[in-house]
Amino acid sequence: MADPLTLLLSTLEDLLPKELKKFGLYLTEGTVEGFPRIPRGRLPPESDATHFARQMTEMYGGEGSLKITLHILREINHNELAERLEIKLQSLQINEHSLLSDELHFSDKCTSLQRILQSDMKIKVQKLVEGGNMACKDHSISLNDVYVELYITEGGTGDINDQHEVRQLEVTHQAKRHRDTPIQCADIFKCLPGQTKEITTVLTKGIAGIGKTFSVHKFILDWAEQKTNNDIAVVVSLPFRDLNQKKTHHSLKDLLCIYSPQLQNVDNLQGIASRMLIIMDGLDECRHPLDFQNAPWWSDVSMPTSIDVLLTNLIRGNLLSSALIWITSRPAAASQIPSEYVDRVTEVQGFGDSQKEEYFRKRIRDEGIASRIVAYIKTIRTIFIMCHIPLFCWIAATVFESTFDDAKPDEVPKTLTEMYTHFLTVQMGVKNKKYKGGNYKHQKVISSSDKKMILKLGKLAYNQLGKSNLIFYEGDLQECDIDIRKTEDYSSLCTEVFKVEDGLHSERIFSFVHLTIQEFLAAVYVHVSCVQNNMDVIVLHSPVKGKEQVKLSDVHQKAVEKALQSPNGHYDLFLRFLLGLSRDSKQTFLQSPTVEQPGLLGRSINALLKLNFPQEANTISTQCVDQTVNVIMEKITSCTAPERTINLIHCLSELKDNSLVTGTMKELVTGKLSRTLLEAECSALAYVALMSSEVLEVFDLKTFKTSAAGQQRLLCMLKAFKHAR
Repeated sequence: MADPLTLLLSTLEDLLPKELKKFGLYLTEGTVEGFPRIPRGRLPPESDATHFARQMTEMYGGEGSLKITLHILREINHNELAERLEIKLQSLQINEHSLLSDELHFSDKCTSLQRILQSDMKIKVQKLVEGGNMACKDHSISLNDVYVELYITEGGTGDINDQHEVRQLEVTHQAKRHRDTPIQCADIFKCLPGQTKEITTVLTKGIAGIGKTFSVHKFILDWAEQKTNNDIAVVVSLPFRDLNQKKTHHSLKDLLCIYSPQLQNVDNLQGIASRMLIIMDGLDECRHPLDFQNAPWWSDVSMPTSIDVLLTNLIRGNLLSSALIWITSRPAAASQIPSEYVDRVTEVQGFGDSQKEEYFRKRIRDEGIASRIVAYIKTIRTIFIMCHIPLFCWIAATVFESTFDDAKPDEVPKTLTEMYTHFLTVQMGVKNKKYKGGNYKHQKVISSSDKKMILKLGKLAYNQLGKSNLIFYEGDLQECDIDIRKTEDYSSLCTEVFKVEDGLHSERIFSFVHLTIQEFLAAVYVHVSCVQNNMDVIVLHSPVKGKEQVKLSDVHQKAVEKALQSPNGHYDLFLRFLLGLSRDSKQTFLQSPTVEQPGLLGRSINALLKLNFPQEANTISTQCVDQTVNVIMEKITSCTAPERTINLIHCLSELKDNSLVTGTMKELVTGKLSRTLLEAECSALAYVALMSSEVLEVFDLKTFKTSAAGQQRLLCMLKAFKHAR
């Protein structure tokens, strides 16, 4: 009697090339119930019967391959060949009892391994360190205690959005949710009603801090507590951030065993692959080259190769082809994965309005303060919209809980810049209390040592922002004169993940708590370099020679140009912060109590000028703001990129100049906008619509009289409406 592989090969060789190609479609589409699909990349058009047989036996085993072959032959009406195969299969059934016994034994081993892994994984993920600050694990909280359901949707395209991620959020926070298909995190590998295609590879997108890793941890915790996905026996997490440290060659089995040592006792990884989930979190942080066109094909789980080859072939489906794969990424990096290797794209959209309230009430124990905070942030649209980002909610809760306790009304933040300034002082207080003792809860003074530390972090933030880097290594810190031996001093603002590779060497990885923290500190560095050190770091990297004074308004103008020239808008929020810092009201929290010892922002505009020109200080400060406002107004009129003009109006808001928006809305209410609209007025209308708390119904471009350029700006409003005509 021939063995299953020989029988399979002889059967496939009886098919004509066209028939074999049609046969392959059933395998790659996954239309046969009970059998996972073979990724299309593993069965290219030129595949012959031998290649088919090899791929099928790797995926389904010998007996499984014969069963699916019999089914497909009948589906394509090749009945004669099917009958011959069925007769030969009958002789194999003499081993049915022993096969069943083996399957039961294997099932018992899987269940035992599953329970061990669930116990270990539960310990790892049940505690949450908010803000991702691994240096503060002693302040961890239960994930289930603060978990709020995130809004996740199915669908998405590979289109690259050239806007800053915060801007993407601001322009899509309303009507978009009415057009999406929601999906529960626990169900991302399950077919929705009306779907039949098996889901084995999922790509989840989401902007920084929106909750991708949070979702991964919740998925794992629910599985570990046996609440969901009990059909999965093994979950292995491979964070890209950590994989960056793997420089040597590994086999896939060795790599998986590093992250899940319990797999060392598994002889046949392929045998349990159909019950395995591999999670690759943070594709945007990956520094290994993922070249899906040129990377060699690799299918041996025990043969060592480079990490990039392992990753590309895992995603291609060449390694552990029946395993579930879950990849998370920020939107811009998601396009690295070719669409043919992804069965489902999901997007984490963060909190809805009700989830924001739920989070604050869970996070803040004092119900009265929680209610006041919720009511307050609803009055500030920019901050309320940003609270779609869970990590931003944590920042907001940290700030407002400390300020609502005893702050005066004029001390409560009203802009993003003010809020991040408060956050900076709160975190400095936390650091000083932890390492120096004492009560720093209400600290509003920055010491000289803290000032130096923050400026070094600001330099790091600005330099790495220019390179679009969100994670840094020891060499990056040394370039900014940051002593890596004293990194605990920076831990309130800069997270540190410390891992040891194979027990031989270690490397520290650093990142800011959130991208917006990096952008804020970068703005602080640029501002202080100008007003205190007479440096324009946007263009120059050394002090201006002689008595020539660097004007802050000139620095602002260059920053505006830099932001407008950025192809992906990654300087947009940095610009908002930089302009916002020029308002004295935002700087008072970072000033020292005496003029002789200037605070973090050094001699702020007024503080500096009052010292040298006491009679002219207020006038010159006002002139600086007025000059910057005029520059922005000119750019709003001349800018050809509609989305960029919206960010410029946000900049005006940080400068507390709302004349363009209020003037346009006043004319709209009084009916004066029946005339031809100017381009700037079109941008103002689009800004108002996008920042509205209402989901607008119908957008009709014909109701507005304006130029072609003005119409382009009005089209930005489409994202705030359910329908358009």
